[in-house]
Amino acid sequence: MRSLGTRRAALVAGAATVAVLALGGCSAGQVAETAMLDAPIAGVNTKSASGKVLIRNLQVEYNGVEGYHAKENAPLEVSLFNESNETITVTISSKAPDRPQVVGATQVGFVSTATVTTPGQVAASASASTGASAAPSASAAPTASVRPAQIKIGPQGSAVFRPTDSAQLQVIGLTDDLKPGMAVNLVFEFSDDPTPLEVQASIASPLTPAPRGSAETHGEAEGEGH
Repeated sequence: MRSLGTRRAALVAGAATVAVLALGGCSAGQVAETAMLDAPIAGVNTKSASGKVLIRNLQVEYNGVEGYHAKENAPLEVSLFNESNETITVTISSKAPDRPQVVGATQVGFVSTATVTTPGQVAASASASTGASAAPSASAAPTASVRPAQIKIGPQGSAVFRPTDSAQLQVIGLTDDLKPGMAVNLVFEFSDDPTPLEVQASIASPLTPAPRGSAETHGEAEGEGH
């Protein structure tokens, strides 16, 4: 049978253990919450002048160290959130920039690709099945269709666009080369607000470090030659 002193010591030790566990759990919760709040969000985050539409994670898809050449298209990534109780239409376009390291585009729109078969191909296939000769026809080629970037968002709704979508949201016809570290000039217009919002969307950071450039390697080779 335990003495009174032994039982008191055991109770004190147990209480101390519970206190340590409680503090540990509280600390862990604080760390997790802090980590979540401090987690970086890629891309540009802004909002309309009225504050009713939030723009989140706006950026151009990273496609390599060379970036995009003039007249090419570049996929966009962006999330739009309607914080109001009314339907709002968001229109995205581009305009000539007034600052260095920023380029424009001829338009912004949704680009989808479909393969089109010409009547000549159908005739050639039918003739081949009957054994008759047929004139050669051009092979099927994918054709791109473009829709204007007009996005209708319902009350308290959202719209999320990713480069992996079947119909990509793209800047079309870049006016100049767009390389990592540069941005494209975009204009957001909102049906509830007459004030347009001009935003510069940069190229996203690569998920893995980019390889060392050929220029740097060439310089090292010249140095070794001396």
